[in-house]
Amino acid sequence: MKVHGIPFFLILILLLLTGTTSRGAENPVRKDSGTTSPAPLSSESATSRERSKEDEDLPYKNLSVFMESLMILRSKYVDEEKITYENLLRAAMRGMLQELDPFSTYEEPEAFQNTVEDSMGKFPGIGVVITERDDALEIISVMEESPAAKAGLRSGDLILEIDGKHTRMMYLDECVKRMKGAVGTKVKLKVYRRSSDATKDVEIERAVIAVPSVKGAGLVSGRIGYLRITQFTATTASDLDHALSMLKKSPLHGLIIDLRNNPGGLLTAAIETVSRFIEKGRPVVSIEGRAEKKVSHNAVGCPKDLELPIAILINENSASAAEIFAACMQDYKRAILVGTRSFGKGSVQVIIPLSDGGALRITTAKYYTPGRREIHERGVDPDIAVHTSPAGTAAIARHFSERGDQVPLVRDGKYRDVQLERAIEILKGVHIFRQAEK
Repeated sequence: MKVHGIPFFLILILLLLTGTTSRGAENPVRKDSGTTSPAPLSSESATSRERSKEDEDLPYKNLSVFMESLMILRSKYVDEEKITYENLLRAAMRGMLQELDPFSTYEEPEAFQNTVEDSMGKFPGIGVVITERDDALEIISVMEESPAAKAGLRSGDLILEIDGKHTRMMYLDECVKRMKGAVGTKVKLKVYRRSSDATKDVEIERAVIAVPSVKGAGLVSGRIGYLRITQFTATTASDLDHALSMLKKSPLHGLIIDLRNNPGGLLTAAIETVSRFIEKGRPVVSIEGRAEKKVSHNAVGCPKDLELPIAILINENSASAAEIFAACMQDYKRAILVGTRSFGKGSVQVIIPLSDGGALRITTAKYYTPGRREIHERGVDPDIAVHTSPAGTAAIARHFSERGDQVPLVRDGKYRDVQLERAIEILKGVHIFRQAEK
């Protein structure tokens, strides 16, 4: 129902506001020996009550200002097509959530559907994982064999423009939406690369991005096994089981799990995967926030290997669920972490569907490791720090992309993966030590 072009529900809100913003001015009274007099209030209690009353009225006061602004925009803004109630309210929701932290957002119906598709391991797009860092749109990782990888994009590249639109003025979900699209269509990006201090324009054709969860399983040296988890999805634990069964056809002296450039994924997938290496019932991660004081997630029952020596590779692009996996293995001394400090994304986002088909993605808590370490904005430090230059990190990502699902090489011409090399040395040393103890 509308009254003179204004939706009835907005008029109802305005009427409610005018009826709830009045404030009583009289002091409470107390009856004493048949007389009525003002109650003697201490300055502390009076201030407390006044503050309580003010806090109670404050939301209505601010909502009235919001409604006033909405009406002004509707009547005076120059581009009428931009000021539909749907556009204005959705923009207000995005702005409200984006002000809180980089990971909270309002997902429009199309974006929410993409989120659901992403968690299943397939989606249309170009094959990059992005985040906002220092007010810039940065590529965290480029998926192997994706259109973005074939176009030469790398981790650490900054996306300055999408189809001629500056990303600085866009919300993260809008950037994601613009890069996704129908298979076979193209998107133009302007990209800045720090290592060369240069920008370049690229045109990339969108495709169906199938995200393989476990890649490159094989032997890297002697009986040292290797596998790379590219992202934690619904199939990661079962993919890991399959890879391990293949690797264990011959006795293994150790296993390298590569989490470099892994942007995270599903918490449940990380818990199921780490459960393969720790006892059932042991805490994997705890979640603490305002609504829930503490929720602990424990290892589940599944096929387990509690003895195999493990080294885990991490770098500055290992984030979220990858950090939870690595930190849990580190706390239980179940694996040796090799590489550089991880990204530091340890906050919990809950996705709540809305009646319009969209959803609220809101930060509700933070993750804590079994040893009570906080991951958010701190990251996970490796046990053995092995640093690479930005060019070296880019070379590793490029090597992953070019070799696809093959076992990575420690050395290949000028290319040298010093982190992988160190992990192999460590596991060989552990095997020698164990043999000497027998």
